[in-house]
Amino acid sequence: MTTRKPIGVTFESHVEEQIRAAMERGDFAGLPGAGRPLSNLDDDDPMWWIKQKARAEGLDLPAPEQLRLRSDVASRLAEVVSMRSEAQVRAAVDELNRRIAAFNAHHLDGPPTDLGLVDVDRVIARWKVSPR
Repeated sequence: MTTRKPIGVTFESHVEEQIRAAMERGDFAGLPGAGRPLSNLDDDDPMWWIKQKARAEGLDLPAPEQLRLRSDVASRLAEVVSMRSEAQVRAAVDELNRRIAAFNAHHLDGPPTDLGLVDVDRVIARWKVSPR
């Protein structure tokens, strides 16, 4: 049980004293992962620990629609390289643009998206010079 902070002692000093006393009693001995570095500290995702905890608990958290759409756009643009005709490329980009426009026009909840329409002429220009 924790003790009340004495008058005239800072919270930091009081907490540090409680930690020191717990260490002396051996309260931290034998904890899982003791002596090993924390994993994922170099991960750029600030939510890594939440995702790790969800996986450990067996939870399947669906990605927000904004992220699924962004992932779909990236996947579809990667597939464009293997398309056989300019008409196929144009149709694929037009479909992406319809989805992006519909999402941006109607989606109000969740994190905002900065996903703009895909420039079909730019995609076609890259498609023309890509090896197939």
